[in-house]
Amino acid sequence: PDQLAKMEDLQATEEAAFVAEDVNNIIKESIDSILLNATYTQQKVGQWTSQIVESCMKRTTALNKPFKYVVTCVIMQKNGAGLHTASSCYWDNATDGSRTVRWENKTMYCVTTVFGLAF
Repeated sequence: PDQLAKMEDLQATEEAAFVAEDVNNIIKESIDSILLNATYTQQKVGQWTSQIVESCMKRTTALNKPFKYVVTCVIMQKNGAGLHTASSCYWDNATDGSRTVRWENKTMYCVTTVFGLAF
């Protein structure tokens, strides 16, 4: 193949790749926009998690990449209890990816993950 065809293939691969840095920024900004000055309030956690997930989903799909996304969000009060999470995926390392952000303030932790699966 000639040089131009190789460059076009590379560009197509890059356009279809999961860009972890972009997704990381989307997650951080989504969390900050909702929780930045918040104090943990049990009655608001359901609303907050929904807003964070919806914001991440809206902003990742706006990247217009050929992906299906899965977004999870856990908010936990800071009270000394432990929290352990794990995930496992069967996917194509060349295109698919995930990003997890652990965010905290004085009263709570927020752990949000975005999985991007190419189609």
